[in-house]
Amino acid sequence: MISRKKIFITGGAGFIANKLIERLIGNNKIVAFDNYHRDTLSSSNVSDHSNLRVVRGDVLNTQAVIDAMEGADIVVHAAAIAGIDTVIKRPTHTMKVNMIGTANVLEAARVHKIKERVIVFSTSEVFGSQAFKPTEESDTVAGSAGEARWSYAVSKLAAEHLAAAYFKEFGLPVVSVRPFNVYGPGQTGESAILIFIKNALKNEEIDIYGDGTQIRAWCYIDDFVECLIKSIKEPSAIGESFNIGNSRAILTIFGLAQTVCRVLQSTSKIVFYPILSADIELRIPSVEKAEKVLGFRAGIDIEEGIIRTAEWVKKLK
Repeated sequence: MISRKKIFITGGAGFIANKLIERLIGNNKIVAFDNYHRDTLSSSNVSDHSNLRVVRGDVLNTQAVIDAMEGADIVVHAAAIAGIDTVIKRPTHTMKVNMIGTANVLEAARVHKIKERVIVFSTSEVFGSQAFKPTEESDTVAGSAGEARWSYAVSKLAAEHLAAAYFKEFGLPVVSVRPFNVYGPGQTGESAILIFIKNALKNEEIDIYGDGTQIRAWCYIDDFVECLIKSIKEPSAIGESFNIGNSRAILTIFGLAQTVCRVLQSTSKIVFYPILSADIELRIPSVEKAEKVLGFRAGIDIEEGIIRTAEWVKKLK
C-alpha cells in the first residue's frame, strides 16, 4: 500500500492518470498537473476529493513544472501527445511535448531531489512495426526519418534514454514503463477498441483501415494500473524499464471487431478502407520481467474487458 505520500502526476486529467488517482487518493495527497487537452478527471468520482489539487499547466513550461512539483515524494510523468491522428497532423508539437516536456519533468525532479520514484511513460512503439515478444533488453527500432507516424515513437524513445541518463548520472529513482494497448472505462481519444465498442452498441458501421491483419495484445486498464503501482513500490524496479501488457489477450484488428460484435450482440457491418499511414503490423510483449521483478501478471481477458468498457460507454448517454 502507498500511503501518506504527495504524488505529482503530469497528464493528471488523462485516462490512465485518472485511474491511478482513483486507486491512490484515499491515502495520499495528489497534484494533477495538466493542460486539459483531454479531460477524464473533471467527470470522475474523485474530481472534488479533498486530497486532490489540480494545477492547470503545460509540461513545456519549465518553471510551472518546478513550482507545481514542490514537496512531492513520487512523480508520475504521464503527459504526452498521443493518438495516431494527432501525431500525424502535429508531429512537431508531438516531439516537443514528449521530449522537452520529459526533460522539464526530470530536471524538476532533480531540483527537488525526489527520493522515492519517478515514473516515465514510454511506449510499446519503440519496438517498431514487427514486435513479437520483445524483452526490455531487445533492440529498439526507429521508423524511417520523416514519416510522421514514427515521430511519437522516436520522441518517447529519446525521453526514455534521458530518464536512464538521469538515473545513471544523478541517481534519480527513475522507472520507465512501456504500455501495450491499454483500454477500458474512462478512455478518451482515438483508441480502436473504444471506437469499435461505441459503434457496435449503436449497430453502426465499424471501419478498419488496412486489411485488419494487424496483431495486438490488449491490456485492460485495471491490470495496467496495478502494475504501475507495483513499479512505484518495488525497490528493485529503480533504474529499470518494464513492458506492461497482457500477452495472452491477442487479436488481429479484424478479430477484435468481430469479437466486439459477438460479445455485444451487435449487427454492425465491418467495412475496410485503405490504410492512412504507416502502421504497426505486430505488437505482442514479453512480460516475463514484470512478472519476475514486480510479481505482476495481467488477469482480465479481452471479452471481460469489452463488457466492462461497454457498460461504462452506455452510462455516457
